[in-house]
Amino acid sequence: MKIKTIIQHLEQLAPLTYAEDFDNVGLLVGNTDTDVSGILVTLDTLESVVDEAIEKGCNLIVSFHPIVFKGIKKFNGQTYVERVVMKAIKHDIAIFAIHTALDNTLQGVNDMICEQLQLQDRTILIPQAGTIKKLTTFVPIAATNTVKNAVFKAGAGSIGNYENCSFSTEGLGTFKPLSNAQPTLGKIGTTHIEKENQLQFTYPKHQEKAILKALFSSHPYEEVAYEITTLQNKNQNIGMGMLGTLPEPMDEMAALQRIKTAFKSGCVRHSKCLGKPVSKIAVLGGSGSFAIGAAKEAGADLFITADLKYHQFYEAENQLILADIGHYESEQYTKNLILTYLRKKISNFAPALPSGKVILSDINTNPIQYL
Repeated sequence: MKIKTIIQHLEQLAPLTYAEDFDNVGLLVGNTDTDVSGILVTLDTLESVVDEAIEKGCNLIVSFHPIVFKGIKKFNGQTYVERVVMKAIKHDIAIFAIHTALDNTLQGVNDMICEQLQLQDRTILIPQAGTIKKLTTFVPIAATNTVKNAVFKAGAGSIGNYENCSFSTEGLGTFKPLSNAQPTLGKIGTTHIEKENQLQFTYPKHQEKAILKALFSSHPYEEVAYEITTLQNKNQNIGMGMLGTLPEPMDEMAALQRIKTAFKSGCVRHSKCLGKPVSKIAVLGGSGSFAIGAAKEAGADLFITADLKYHQFYEAENQLILADIGHYESEQYTKNLILTYLRKKISNFAPALPSGKVILSDINTNPIQYL
């Protein structure tokens, strides 16, 4: 099995196109055509993790955080980032990072946080803008169903719990084939009038390439007329953070203690309690201060995140409790999600790469220690 096959599986879980602009996701080190001997899953790629991969015969590290965030001008081993990359290259270890692509996925980082607290009725807290697109094309009446079925199969026309969604309007299309054309309908040099359907489909942007390929291969015309529009509709399945509800309301201190236990936090820093039960909880793994406003607007009683600064606790404004459980702690279960997903996918290809060769790193990469 090639690395590119593993990447294809990971992109089914978390398409890289939904990663944030500041991020650096994808294959950071290595060649997509390399055969995979084993996969080591980790939250962070450190030197010790590369050593572990070497020891366990894994030539692909799938890491949540990217080891390289910005350009490296020198490779002389002066920083931990340089040393990791140099050692990985020396020992032919590939490194793939998934980071905010998985943050923005419905069944990703924040879903794992909700799972630990058994939150119900989960929804995306901050839907990502510009992730829904609309395809408009024009098809001869006789070819309408052929084209519709092809683009449906490629992923177009899915809206929430519905699929094969489209809209059509009948009209007249005109065109005049020029001397070098090879028209399916009409004659060279003569303006042709054809009864056509205008077809419209919505689709998630990461499926655009496959949908256009299906359109071009199924459409009878030599030149396919089409338009693509980016919609402002909210995407129910892509975005940062999640919102959910506890099975039963809890006392504030009891809820905070439950969170501390569930995430094995050395310390939970929180804003003042408000003297009311906790029911609706917003979560955002990693650095989530930017979502405080969204959590308040959503009516959350408690917002779980990490890396809050001193003055950001004031932003609770007696509307909710802010709880900082630690960066590593908020994302720690993400590697278990990746491991389980890959093992399930890989098992379909045994014995090319047995699921037992997808391994969870034994190394705790949390850089923060508690007294």
